[in-house]
Amino acid sequence: QVQLVESGGGLVQAGGSLRLSCAASGRTFSSVVMGWFRQAPGKEREFVGAITWSGRSTYYTDSVKGRFSISRVNANSTVYLQMNSLKPEDTAVYYCAAKGDGPWASSTDYRGYIYWGQGTQVIVSS
Repeated sequence: QVQLVESGGGLVQAGGSLRLSCAASGRTFSSVVMGWFRQAPGKEREFVGAITWSGRSTYYTDSVKGRFSISRVNANSTVYLQMNSLKPEDTAVYYCAAKGDGPWASSTDYRGYIYWGQGTQVIVSS
């Protein structure tokens, strides 16, 4: 089992940066794909990006490519989401999640993620 706790959200001006952290507990962290999702008010949950267990591969939704970056430190059981050049449309609650079994290709589908954090709010002002 994996428990996840996000931190690092807050209020930032457009063009600014934030780094979100997701601290995991549970001995299986280093062997699972980790994903970041977000949900804005009145909208569906949206895939942001994912990282393989080794950290060698990442994948991002088009709207954040070139601006967001995911990394992980398995020794610390932590995954990060570095967000640069933030836009007002990035405003949302951000969640980290641990994926269950299944191919890497399915990493964009929230239904494949078993464990979720409580979320951290990101507000980008214009």
